[in-house]
Amino acid sequence: MAAKRMSLRDKYNRMTRDLAWDFSYQDPKKIFEQADFEGIKIEDWDKWEDPFRLTMDAYWKYQGEKERKLYAIIDAFAQNNGQLNITDARYVNAIKLFLTGVSPLEYMAHRGFAMIGRQLPGVGPQVACQMQSLDELRHVQTQIHTISHYNKYFNGFQDFRHMHDRVWYLSVPKSFFDDAASAGPFEFITAISFSFEYVLTNLLFMPFMSGAAYNGDMATVTFGFSAQSDEARHMTLGLEVVKFMLEQHPDNLPIVQRWIDKWFWRGYRLLTLVGMMMDYMLPKRVMSWKEAWEMYFEQNGGALFNDLARYGIRMPKYWEQTVAEKGLISHAAWGTFYNYCHAAPFHTWIPEKDELDWLSEKYPDTFDKFFRPRYEHWAEQEKQGKRFYNPSLPMLCTTCQIPMVFPEASDPTLTSYRSSVHNGERYHFCSDGCKDIFDHEPEKYVQSWLPVHQIFQGNCGGATVPDVLDWYHLRDGIDNREYLASPDRANWERWKAGEEEAAELPKAAAG
Repeated sequence: MAAKRMSLRDKYNRMTRDLAWDFSYQDPKKIFEQADFEGIKIEDWDKWEDPFRLTMDAYWKYQGEKERKLYAIIDAFAQNNGQLNITDARYVNAIKLFLTGVSPLEYMAHRGFAMIGRQLPGVGPQVACQMQSLDELRHVQTQIHTISHYNKYFNGFQDFRHMHDRVWYLSVPKSFFDDAASAGPFEFITAISFSFEYVLTNLLFMPFMSGAAYNGDMATVTFGFSAQSDEARHMTLGLEVVKFMLEQHPDNLPIVQRWIDKWFWRGYRLLTLVGMMMDYMLPKRVMSWKEAWEMYFEQNGGALFNDLARYGIRMPKYWEQTVAEKGLISHAAWGTFYNYCHAAPFHTWIPEKDELDWLSEKYPDTFDKFFRPRYEHWAEQEKQGKRFYNPSLPMLCTTCQIPMVFPEASDPTLTSYRSSVHNGERYHFCSDGCKDIFDHEPEKYVQSWLPVHQIFQGNCGGATVPDVLDWYHLRDGIDNREYLASPDRANWERWKAGEEEAAELPKAAAG
């Protein structure tokens, strides 16, 4: 008689829980030292349910199939000179932003999930964290392999890993993950899997991948699709962990709520870079940052928190502030990068007239009144050979490490500024959200490695801008500054002219 086929649930239990063991001569509290210090109380780890019930043998099979398809498309893209099919060389700067700002975070997530998988006592989350750790490592590898093709033809890609630890604006994403990785295991998984992956990931991946599709970058679209099924599992892990903690003990509710408040705000501030990319760095735009925020957070996020209300969870603190300033932050960010692109590994530019008109249409209440005159003034300066670069160094927010450039939502002519005093020292913040995070655990954020402070102290290569650029490994006038004067633009126009000449040859021969 044939053996009865195991159900998916039984097979999952055999390949996860049944492989665990009881400790006989060591105290579990010493083995899992970080499981208790955050105050989270877990009464029964066996109540953890993985909705995917994915075992390692199935995991390797699925990922192997995706790898074969992905690398076949990457090879085809390279062999057919896919870099010439993008809309405009300006678009490549969005890919530079992704490679320098996002891909290193995938590696940091890989390390973080490996660490917390060791610290969570339950077998179910241990297995889930192991597979997510592998996913994140795969993501950074596929992104680097895909984007490496552009490194053959465009500047600014060549030393992204070195820049991640040094360039001023990259301290923003780096500090986000440093903050999460230096927390406990439950806060880390709430920060990354729930607040970022579940609540905010659509605002990261969808604009980049849709923007790539709109602008002819099929290589980036492909690695985005290859990662998307992994992201579905990551989002589900975050939601399940939050529900699990809330169901285990009522004392967990205020702790989880504070984490959600903190990491929602930290993730939202990090997404400022994405909003800038959507509104300014795509020659063909998908939607505005304002429209994306309304769709992916106000509507989808609102529905999520309505569902979590039965556990006692409310909307994240300061969410109303995000709604009030959705017409401001992307413009403030682009203006800042326009000022300081001599110290960043990508180019900036003033939008063309039809692009300014698009921004006026998408932001009718703010753009023409507060931002368009500034851009038109800078464009006129550039035509006169006086392209504006800000020679000063800006004050940074101690928490999110973004320069203090955000306008007050109630009066956009004023810069949003808050401060706190701790042990006789004054610390500066861009918002009530960042100040609130600092005030709750100031001992953590007084240690912030703030690039401007470090430059003034002479810890970034020297006392002059050339010294700092050398320390960044930035080639002045090649990797940075104005797009119109860049080698990337000159090469692009030469390549496209060559394509047109080649297209005319058959016509001339036929004539």
